Amino acid sequence: MKRVLITGAAGFLGSHLCDRMIAEGFEVIGMDNLITGNIHNLDHLMPLANFHFYHHDVTKFVHVPGDIDAIMHFASPASPIDYLKMPIQTLKVGSLGTHNLLGLARAKGAKFMIASTSEVYGDPLVHPQNEEYWGNVNPIGPRGVYDEAKRFQEAMTMAYHTYHGVDIRIVRIFNTYGPRMRTNDGRALPAFFSQAIEGRDITVFGDGSQTRSFCYVDDLVEGIYRLLNSNYNYPVNIGNPVEISIKQAAEEVIGLTKTKSKIVYKDLPKDDPKVRKPDISKAKEILGWSPKVDRVEGFRKTYTYFKDVLS
Repeated sequence: MKRVLITGAAGFLGSHLCDRMIAEGFEVIGMDNLITGNIHNLDHLMPLANFHFYHHDVTKFVHVPGDIDAIMHFASPASPIDYLKMPIQTLKVGSLGTHNLLGLARAKGAKFMIASTSEVYGDPLVHPQNEEYWGNVNPIGPRGVYDEAKRFQEAMTMAYHTYHGVDIRIVRIFNTYGPRMRTNDGRALPAFFSQAIEGRDITVFGDGSQTRSFCYVDDLVEGIYRLLNSNYNYPVNIGNPVEISIKQAAEEVIGLTKTKSKIVYKDLPKDDPKVRKPDISKAKEILGWSPKVDRVEGFRKTYTYFKDVLS
C-alpha cells in the first residue's frame, strides 16, 4: 500500500484530500497543528487502519517513520481573516514548513506537491491568468504575508527540483468552496451563506463588481489527484473559469436561501484583487481535466452543509 503524508489534513481542503487518497487505496498520514483546522473534519477517518493523525506544526522538524511515496503540503492559513491575524505563522509555514517537508521528500525519495494559489498573481494586470504570468503583488501590503509565502514556497520547491532532483508538483488553486468550510472563515461564500441562514445583512466589500471564479471542492480534488499522477513539474492552474461578480454571488445566495437579508456595502480591503479567472488550458491539455459541478449544484450542496452546521 502506498503511503502519503498530507499536511493541513484537518482543514477544509486537506480533509477532502484525505478522503480521496483513502478511497484510492493509500495509507494516509494526516498532519495538522489545528490552528485553523478542525479535527472533527477527520472523525470519520480516525477508526480506519490506513489513516493516522499527527498533531504537529510543520515549521518544526518533521519526522515520519517508514517509507513515504508522496507528500502533499496543504498546511497554511488560507483566508484573509486568518493570515492577517497570524502573519508570521503564515510566512513560516510557507518557508520553514516547506523547507522541512522538501528535506523529508528528498530523504524518502517521495513525490512532493505544494498547494500554491491564484494569489501569486496578486491584483492581476493579465486576464484571465495563465501560468506564465508573473503577477502583480504588493510584498509589503497586508495580503503580502500570504502571497509572498506562496511565491517563496514555489521558488524553494522548484529549487529542490532543479538542484536535488525532487519530483515536484505545483498546483495553483483558485477560489474553492464546499462542505467543511468554516462558517466564520471570512471568505465571501462562507460569509454569505452564514449571514443569509442567520437572517443577517450580507456584507459585500467595495461595490461588488470585483470578480471571482468559484470551483466546487470535488472538482478541485479531482484536478489535484490527476496532477499528482502526472509527470508535469511546473505550475498548473486548477479552478473554474466561469467568472462572476461578488455582488452576483451574494444575490444568488439570497435567491437560494430565500432570506430577507439585504446586501450592505463596506470599504474594499487594501490590495483586494479586482478580477480573478483561471486560464485552465494546461489542466485540460496535460491532465484532461475541467470542472464538472455547476454553480447551482455546488451552491445547493454548500447551503445544505452550512444549514446543518448552523442549526
